[in-house]
Amino acid sequence: MSTTAPNAAAPDWAAAGERSNRVALRFMAWVAVTLGRGAARLLLHPITLYFLCFAPAARRHSARYLARALGRAPSWRERYRHFHDFAAVTLDRLYFVRGQMGRFDLTIDGSALVDEALTEGRGAFLLGAHLGSFEALHAVGESRPNLRVAMVMYPDNARMIHGVLQAVAPDFQLGIIAVGRSGSTLEIRDWLDGGGLAGLLGDRVLADSHSRIVERPFLGRPARFSDGPLRLAMLLRRRVIFMVALYRGGRRYEVRFEPLADFRERIAEPAAREAAIQAALANYVARLEALCRELPTNWFNFYDFWREDPQP
Repeated sequence: MSTTAPNAAAPDWAAAGERSNRVALRFMAWVAVTLGRGAARLLLHPITLYFLCFAPAARRHSARYLARALGRAPSWRERYRHFHDFAAVTLDRLYFVRGQMGRFDLTIDGSALVDEALTEGRGAFLLGAHLGSFEALHAVGESRPNLRVAMVMYPDNARMIHGVLQAVAPDFQLGIIAVGRSGSTLEIRDWLDGGGLAGLLGDRVLADSHSRIVERPFLGRPARFSDGPLRLAMLLRRRVIFMVALYRGGRRYEVRFEPLADFRERIAEPAAREAAIQAALANYVARLEALCRELPTNWFNFYDFWREDPQP
């Protein structure tokens, strides 16, 4: 394991910006809402072909990742499916935020962890990744009226898609707590104290993070992860639940909740606190790696994750 200081430059994924065109997103949303999911899914094929033909950087990063997850060079079909699954999950976000869960075949495992956190009334962190669909969490909330989730995130990079989601689902309250600004920690604390759940995606590093950047072996090569979400959970003395909603193709999603770390009891010794944080991070990375191997086309980080391109 090695650590580095946060880079003052914008992170690779943030610098890339949103590639999607607002007009195209709104057109796809109109088709999805007006003509239905079946018609909208027909658009996924030209969208997938567009990215395969006209997004060379994303295509290159996808191929590198798939080779590691599969342990061999990916076939053309596997590379196509990676982009297609990303487009399919993005489309289904429209239906999840509109509360149309009946369109999907959903299985949920480990929801008792969420129920326990809600009963306790102190909230919890949900630590996920850009793997599958985080919006499928709303399927759990259908039978839990007290379930309140806010995403703790870097908001600018997804502003366009969030605007479209809000337009097609005006009654949907998209709770976001922006990181990297004064008072965000207190805002997270107050949200948790009110019994809310705070969702974070732990597989991207923020340039302005005050936490350490830690290199961990990931799919056969060192990769950079931030231990910030875990340090925040320890600071606020909360439990951390690993959450993922895997896309199984067609209408099928599998939602999983698993215990990751429990920092509710104060650890007095600094060395023991550090060991607990690093053990939880290693656990998180190991689970993410296992899921990438289980369902390779579910991981949606189309940028230079391993920093293999020449650095400026």
